[in-house]
Amino acid sequence: MLVSFDIDGTLEVGDPPGPVTLAAVRRARELGYVIGSASDRTRLDQENLWGAHGIDVDFVGGKHHLHEVRARFDCVRYVHIGDTLVDELYAVRAGFEFQLVDTLPADGAAGWLW
Repeated sequence: MLVSFDIDGTLEVGDPPGPVTLAAVRRARELGYVIGSASDRTRLDQENLWGAHGIDVDFVGGKHHLHEVRARFDCVRYVHIGDTLVDELYAVRAGFEFQLVDTLPADGAAGWLW
């Protein structure tokens, strides 16, 4: 499974902060998921953010490049979590499931990603 996270409005370390905790991201990594971010931020900014929190990600890039992420990784399921219609647009265009962060079940609750 591959999970792509938007940052601003999605992750707790975004600007503005969102509801997805870094603990949830770490849990996805522990489960062996391919993880990374697709954001409006630069690749360098995304790499620095993940590095500052000690999280090793498999990819970073613009959300408009999600189709390239899908082509790089052979997974059974592709999910992008974000907070805007733009996130949804690019996710769907790239063949990802889109999960609006405002309706994302709590970490570990029924319907969550694991």
